Amino acid sequence: MLLALLPVLGIHFVLRDAQAQSVTQPDARVTVSEGASLQLRCKYSYSGTPYLFWYVQYPRQGLQLLLKYYSGDPVVQGVNGFEAEFSKSNSSFHLRKASVHWSDSAVYFCVLS
Repeated sequence: MLLALLPVLGIHFVLRDAQAQSVTQPDARVTVSEGASLQLRCKYSYSGTPYLFWYVQYPRQGLQLLLKYYSGDPVVQGVNGFEAEFSKSNSSFHLRKASVHWSDSAVYFCVLS
């Protein structure tokens, strides 16, 4: 069964790549003091209407959705005090938090669909 699925998945990935979309998180590692503000940058490249997401993965846990942007208000409120701002002119969707806690230590992923 697995071998039969591989060609289908390969075609799907090739078609998605043809749309020339990409996401870049320029900051590989960000260190901030407890109580300080945080910004994680996300730049995207896509010619259509982007659907943007921020996910977080805490140690020894699976991915969790923090927030998503489809349209409307460019500032999106997420869980645990996180927010992100969509900027079409800058092709960006930066994640922010006004005051971080040690429990915010995790891996953060910006996703474009």
